[in-house]
Amino acid sequence: MTLKVGINGFGRIGRLVMRAALDKGVSVVAVNDPFIDLEYMVYMFKYDSTHGRFKGTVEAKDGKLVINGNAITVFGERDPTAIKWGDAGAEYVVESTGVFTTKDKASAHFKGGAKKVVISAPSSDSPMFVMSVNEEKYTKDLTVVSNASCTTNCLAPLVKIINDKFGIVEGLMTTVHAMTATQKTVDGPSMKDWRGGRGASQNIIPSSTGAAKAVGKVIPELNGKLTGMAFRVPVPDVSVVDLTVRLKNGASYDNIKAAIKAASEGPMKGVMGYTEDDVVSEDFR
Repeated sequence: MTLKVGINGFGRIGRLVMRAALDKGVSVVAVNDPFIDLEYMVYMFKYDSTHGRFKGTVEAKDGKLVINGNAITVFGERDPTAIKWGDAGAEYVVESTGVFTTKDKASAHFKGGAKKVVISAPSSDSPMFVMSVNEEKYTKDLTVVSNASCTTNCLAPLVKIINDKFGIVEGLMTTVHAMTATQKTVDGPSMKDWRGGRGASQNIIPSSTGAAKAVGKVIPELNGKLTGMAFRVPVPDVSVVDLTVRLKNGASYDNIKAAIKAASEGPMKGVMGYTEDDVVSEDFR
């Protein structure tokens, strides 16, 4: 059975969800974005400064977005209750606007015929799942779930390996994070975060992150044991997490490396990799 998916928000995340869906054989049947018309959708999906030009075909035809010959219904609704997902055949909706991140707000998609909603960002009140960490706790009665944040998806698998093998008493994480769309190209106003308003390509900018707290939601036994911060740095893609922990059980550096390598070749294959090569961030793009 082919999954039929709708994407709400065709920005940075929404377009990459589309690319990932195409790679995995998932059928995207509808896209909603009130800020991008059809012709602009074609342009933005075809050309990507960070991830490169789309290698397939993309065009506008008969009022639809056609990718690799597959026609995708396009909506331009600001109100999620007005999106006719059911008419387009979309049962699962990826909520990637960054706006409707609570269970109540995301549930608005059910009005238009959606059956399940996956929020592409952390949620304050919806269950969060990270693959290879806690997806086995998913039950069919859950209709709105969160896939957590990019940093949480990086941190949680590593934390799980170390905690399962050695036990974690407490930990500190620092994420060195690539630039994001919320930052400024040159210094500009940012009343909630003055440093966040400084030029993204010119500075290493200290910032906050909720990833450490979010790990406590996907691995409850670690709730309150991790803390962390972030630095935004002038690279367009690829971030890194540096994790320091105090262990319950003693372990050598080689013990820890062996545990991570074994997990990357076993239960976490496809989620986590392991290398001892002298790589840099660009090697992971």
